[in-house]
Order: sequence, then structure tokens, then C-alpha cells
Amino acid sequence: MDRKPYPTDLTPEQIKIVSPLLPEPCDTGRPRTWSSIEILNAILYVVRGGVAWRLLPHDFPPWATVYGCFRYWKMIGVWQEVHDKILEKVRERDGRNAEPSAAVMDSQSVKMPDKGQERGYDAGKNVTGRKRHILVDTMGLLLAVVVNAASVQDRDGAKLLLNRAGGRLKSLQIIWADGNYAGALVGWVRDTFACALEIVKRPPAAKGFVLLPRRWVVERTFAWLGRYRRLSKDYEERTDTSEAMIHIAMTNLMLRRLARPRPASV
Repeated sequence: MDRKPYPTDLTPEQIKIVSPLLPEPCDTGRPRTWSSIEILNAILYVVRGGVAWRLLPHDFPPWATVYGCFRYWKMIGVWQEVHDKILEKVRERDGRNAEPSAAVMDSQSVKMPDKGQERGYDAGKNVTGRKRHILVDTMGLLLAVVVNAASVQDRDGAKLLLNRAGGRLKSLQIIWADGNYAGALVGWVRDTFACALEIVKRPPAAKGFVLLPRRWVVERTFAWLGRYRRLSKDYEERTDTSEAMIHIAMTNLMLRRLARPRPASV
């Protein structure tokens, strides 16, 4: 890297963790000019800083090269694969099983520009845009994500989300969610995945802000995603691009956690 570092650049410790997980250069064709790490640094700059691809600083690789790698890695499933492998490392470092036994589910409606596929209106939140459905473990780390139009009901989005989660649901024994997921979905989850869906309700007499057990975990995850300015709205043309951006943001968050030295045990 022949330039001054940006705050979004990976540290040497983070590079050691992620380098073995990135695709190897092809043996055929034109030799690669830029390293995978430098490409990844440029992508993190876009996701964290919220800039357009064409607005990348000139000391990064050319924007078309960076976007081309981002798109190709998205098409072959690199972003989710890297995310899932680092997720297992974080859970094991925390003394947990690689596959979780409990999870929390929720959705978030976000605005988007006038263009883009799968755009709708969420009457409950008064938002025109898209809806992010996420499933997280009890640490708040992402297990699965689905992005679709904001007009999609939470219960319908939950079915898409849980089907997307696939093999992870084999180890899950319970999923916590809010009242929007109550009703027939509870039985569907039990019959389809042999997993309990428990609805965490707000106390009837509560006024103002109330910290609800379990549900705060997924709300914190949405707050983490909000630190990445490219995710402040949904600027992407395609929903699979939006999902890739979320995987990249969570991968970056987990890399920072893994690279930190563990506190000494008492």
C-alpha cells in the first residue's frame, strides 16, 4: 500500500484474519495489478463513508476495478462466505458453539431514492423504500438477512428470512421476536423448523421507552449497521447488493472485534 492510510483501512491483525478467506487471483488472463486487500480497503471506504463508487479517492484502485471486484465477489457468494467463516471464529473465541441455539428476529424499514428494484411503502412506519429482515444470535451477530420492498409484511418477510437461514436453523431451539410476528407464523416455524418462536410483548401498562428482554439485542445490531453511512438509506439498485453491503459491514465489525486482544481473565 503506497499511500497514507485511511481510518477505514484494515489493520495488520485484521489482514491476517481475512486474507486466507479472499479468492485467489486467476491463473489465466491479465496479471492482477491491485491486491485483494487494497480492493477490500476501497470497498470498506465506500460502505463506511457512504460515498458513491465514482467518488473513491484517486489513491485507491480505479473505481471501476473496485466495483467490478465487489460485483463479481457478490455473484460468486464471497461476501456471505467470508462473513459466515468469521462469524464462527467470533463465536468460538467467545466460548460459544459455532452454531447458535437461540436467535432474535426483527425488521427495519429504510428510505431509498426514486430508482431501484423492489421498492414499496410501509404504512406502519410511513416509509417508502425497502425493509431489512435480519436474524441475529444472542450476541447480536448476523445469521441471515433478506432485503425486499418495505410493503412486504413482517410475517411474510420472516418466512423468506428463515428459509434463507437454511442449515443454521437445525441448531436453533428458540427465536425471539416482537408482536408483528404473532399469529400463524408461530405454528409455521414450529412445524417447518422444529423451533419455538416466542413473542416478546411490551407490558400493557408501560409508557415511553421500555427495555424489552431479548429484543434489544437485534435493535443494537440495527444501530451498528447505522454507523455505516452507505446503509443510512438503501441506495442500491438491487436487493442482493443491499444484502452484500450488510454482510460487509458486519464482517468489518467482527474483524475489529477479533483483532482486539482479549481481556485478561481474573
